[in-house]
Amino acid sequence: MIQEKTMTVPARRSGHVLMLVLGTIAFALLLVLGSWQVQRLYWKEELIAQIAERTKSQPLPLAEMEVKYRATADVDYWPVALSGTFMHDGERHFLATWEGQSGFYVYTPLKLDDGRFVLLNRGFVPYDLKDATKRPTGQVTGPVSIVGLARNPLEGKPGSLVPDNDAAKNVFYWKDRDAMAASAGLPADAVVLPFFVDADKTPNPGGLPVGGVTMVDMPNNHLQYAVTWYGLAAALLGVMGVWLLRRPDGK
Repeated sequence: MIQEKTMTVPARRSGHVLMLVLGTIAFALLLVLGSWQVQRLYWKEELIAQIAERTKSQPLPLAEMEVKYRATADVDYWPVALSGTFMHDGERHFLATWEGQSGFYVYTPLKLDDGRFVLLNRGFVPYDLKDATKRPTGQVTGPVSIVGLARNPLEGKPGSLVPDNDAAKNVFYWKDRDAMAASAGLPADAVVLPFFVDADKTPNPGGLPVGGVTMVDMPNNHLQYAVTWYGLAAALLGVMGVWLLRRPDGK
């Protein structure tokens, strides 16, 4: 019996060491997650401030916006004024929700006065009105003047969970500018601007598409997440401290 008891002590101590090591690793991981959320908090605050500053500025002529893009490759949320003629046959449809309703953002090629094109997000249409023939009043003809927000193109698919675009069915799950332009029926030698434009809230005839759908009010919950991770780290530290204090004899 004495031999059996002495043999269990090393195993018991090994288990305690393992618990201490795992607890330390978990504590460090929680601290890392909390610190990462603090970094995200600062990044999000800067982004929100930048968006607010840009959206409140006066619209720039399209030519100036192109100069800005060539210089910085960043024109996101800068107001821009442009004019041209819609090519409604080239509508591209981006799956989206707006105010709780499922549907599409309508990206229509706008032919500029110099013959080039820009993909313009005219706004939202409900799912059952994807077919443009069901909303003919909004298919404006002739020259139009637009004020909206310039939007950067995406470098690639946002993530593996995002479905692949289905150009054949004209359903896009992410904003692939090249694929949208290539499937819009534009001339083979068409020159398409490298960035998008989101139209403002100016009503379209018949009420569709609904413009002004650009999300500029960014959620910022990173402080809450940071407090949660740091709180869990503090709780774990407390539990480990109590556990250590209650076993002074190593049992």
